[in-house]
Amino acid sequence: MAPFALLSVSDKTGLVPLAEALHRRHGYQLLSSGGTAKVLEAAGLPVTRVSDHTGAPEILGGRVKTLHPRVHGGILAKRGDPGHRSDLDQQGIDAIDLVVVNLYPFRETIAKADVTWDEAIENIDIGGPAMVRAAAKNHADVAVLTSPEQYDLVLAAMDESSDGVPADLKRCLALEAFQHTAAYDTAISGWMADQVDRPDSPWLSAVPLRQTLRYGENPHQKARWFSQPKQGWGGAIQLQGKELSTNNLLDLEAALATVREFGYGTDGDHPARQPAAVVVKHTNPCGVAVADGLPAALTRALDGDRISAFGGIVAINGCVEAAAARELTSLFLECVVAPGFSPEAREILAAKPNLRLLELAPAAIDAAGPDHVRSILGGLLVQDLDDQPSTSDAWTVATVRPPSPQERQDLEFAWRLVRHVRSNAIVVARDGQSLGVGAGQMNRVGSARLALEAAAAKAKGAVLASDGFFPFDDTVRLAASHGISAVIHPGGSKRDSDSIKACDELGVAMLLTGRRHFLH
Repeated sequence: MAPFALLSVSDKTGLVPLAEALHRRHGYQLLSSGGTAKVLEAAGLPVTRVSDHTGAPEILGGRVKTLHPRVHGGILAKRGDPGHRSDLDQQGIDAIDLVVVNLYPFRETIAKADVTWDEAIENIDIGGPAMVRAAAKNHADVAVLTSPEQYDLVLAAMDESSDGVPADLKRCLALEAFQHTAAYDTAISGWMADQVDRPDSPWLSAVPLRQTLRYGENPHQKARWFSQPKQGWGGAIQLQGKELSTNNLLDLEAALATVREFGYGTDGDHPARQPAAVVVKHTNPCGVAVADGLPAALTRALDGDRISAFGGIVAINGCVEAAAARELTSLFLECVVAPGFSPEAREILAAKPNLRLLELAPAAIDAAGPDHVRSILGGLLVQDLDDQPSTSDAWTVATVRPPSPQERQDLEFAWRLVRHVRSNAIVVARDGQSLGVGAGQMNRVGSARLALEAAAAKAKGAVLASDGFFPFDDTVRLAASHGISAVIHPGGSKRDSDSIKACDELGVAMLLTGRRHFLH
């Protein structure tokens, strides 16, 4: 008797060519139900409806179609087990040797902004996962296909084999099947946990492998990149350049987070966007600037610290045109990310074939969600992203002298930047441009010294931002000695009054934000 293949898919991509090959080249009888059967019948293929095979009609509006012993017995029976063979013979059940199933589009359903609870629940597949798991469990005798990407591989293997799908391939397909159902259940449980507000639910995430990286942060470390398609960096398109590395991705993440402070996208995507560019080295911004246009913003960002910019990562918050592209070719850079690149810019940047260009759409960023996940030994830390807008209306003037309108504008810029610098973090800025950045020092005055020394003479009349409060008055006194005219920090130290008194003594204006921005 000809072997049976059961096909029941939500994604009809490649379905008809697969079924034609199974039936005409390999002699399979085709079992199917619902919309899958209609597609196969319309293609002129002989199909046995599951309801005819089982003798039981589809019921409950299609909720019950394949949940039947003639289906699951045919999948789960161990062909070499005499007891199983006897049960099949007694019940008149035909063995099913190949199962092709992919599931109701639950993720796509819950991605809709207006999805209702009932709509989402109705898109939870029951019969599909049951067949997939049954076939994967019995992979010694059954091949299970869960993705159109597998079809050509399996057909090629069958063409070269006289005994159907090879055993080692069936084992790999079983693994992918269990991964498929695990990811599906994870999506369902994650969505339900959000809907019923259960913060005590376990953290579940099924993230597919995007690529194996050359190495980790160092050559002796192995590394892999996992990412959801179309979400965050999983939605990035690499237009040119060498393969991305672990450090590239970490730096790109830091650069993107910083440039998004000023809006991100084309004019249509983000009408409030202020042209901005960011240069990052070792996850810290070393040059950040805004301007009336992207070319000027990029030049000013690079001018913030051209020594550190060498070999850096650049993020630009609008479409890169020819003028900005020419600036990007003026020094060695590792990567550039932007929402788009014009054809003229692409042609100019092609002269740097190793430069990695990444196009990342705002929609991919929005799809990534609000969670910031980091690993610790044996566990995860999950927190909200620190990307809430800065609200200057809540800030207070702590000193006798308030900041001037220009100083306040500079303080707002510096405050948006300092939250993206590793703690202890200090930023010196003026006129929409970073002049000096002090990052990652064990004491705040040490970071201030680095930032002020980088700013050098430009510090006179500039402002200084700190991600945490000033525990002593030494930082503001050091800032004043370099000509800083205004400072901004969260406040909250028991010795705030010491720093405020020093500012009043030295004529420095101070703003308190009431919100800390540590970054580790």
